[in-house]
Amino acid sequence: MSHDLSQLRKFVSPEIIFGAGCRHNVANYAKTFGARKVLLVSDPGVVAAGWVGDVEASLQAQDIDYSLYTQVSPNPRVEEVMLGAEVYRNEGCNVIVAVGGGSPMDCAKGIGIVVAHGRSILEFEGVDTIRVPSPPLILIPTTAGTSADVSQFVIISNQVERMKFSIVSKAVVPDVSLIDPETTLTMDPFLSACTGIDALVHAIEAFVSTGHGPLTDPHALEAMRLINGNLVEMIANPADIVLREKIMLGSMQAGLAFSNAILGAVHAMSHSLGGFLDLPHGLCNAALVEHVVAFNYNAAPERFKVIAETFGIDCRGLSHNQIRQRLVEHLIALKRAVGFHETLGRQGVGISDIPFLSRHAMEDPCILTNPRESSQRDVEVVYGEAL
Repeated sequence: MSHDLSQLRKFVSPEIIFGAGCRHNVANYAKTFGARKVLLVSDPGVVAAGWVGDVEASLQAQDIDYSLYTQVSPNPRVEEVMLGAEVYRNEGCNVIVAVGGGSPMDCAKGIGIVVAHGRSILEFEGVDTIRVPSPPLILIPTTAGTSADVSQFVIISNQVERMKFSIVSKAVVPDVSLIDPETTLTMDPFLSACTGIDALVHAIEAFVSTGHGPLTDPHALEAMRLINGNLVEMIANPADIVLREKIMLGSMQAGLAFSNAILGAVHAMSHSLGGFLDLPHGLCNAALVEHVVAFNYNAAPERFKVIAETFGIDCRGLSHNQIRQRLVEHLIALKRAVGFHETLGRQGVGISDIPFLSRHAMEDPCILTNPRESSQRDVEVVYGEAL
């Protein structure tokens, strides 16, 4: 009896604790891992917002020693990961906790890899390159977007090469994710918009990815429904914790979907852009999304139709060209409604940058699961449209 192994699907996820106030329980989880001393990774903005103080208070209450490391840029850099690993070793830490957006969380994942292997983070670019388990990792996201807290991705910025590189491995899925919607209350409206669109892109790309399947589709669709239905209202009512919960839940669902189905051209192009110009990841995704959807549509028309219907677009009697048009218009209208008007040109991208950006996008692992096979020329055209 022969078995078709191409139809097998796996699904990885951390232990997830979801709900307002769950950040205060971080010490209980650190304790279960036998924490002697915690490396607490964050960035200055999150410290200023007060969320790190809550985690410190939890650790202090249970007499768990910790060392605070906050030298993390908005796109975490190779040298910041390496320095964090040095602090971890010098301080005798045995558990890592990160509080923040994608940057502190990715930096913490990178520190774990370096500590476990004793080698440069640059050596682990690519898929399944990790051979030794990292120390216990507990993540507390403070933005409803990147989903680094549930994913098997690490994105690090190499400033020397002016590019970002991806590490994809189930070994970097954290042990515990404490998802607390209260921590998103201090985000400014533009960051809320960018991270919300980022999460929506995760869901769209996971749903049409060549790696999608019955384990990831329900998460992707529920994420689209939650984010599309609540993001505009949440940005208009930033203090509403119920709306915050819905967006945080949507972001988490999108994370579970893309971590397992992987992504597509929006992220491949966005990683290249973010590395080149040191731009916020969510902003790059938001500037590219409708252009990539239009490019990809005909490669997966039935799945894009389901996306359109999930967004509440009435597709009855419409041709696929009409559905594609409506879907693109819907994405543009949603971006406008949350106050996003950026283009790549406004961010300083010029026509002369496109060949460099496209070359690096073609080397990103996310391009491999894009529904439409893309040449470098294709990617150049889409960048050009997004200017």
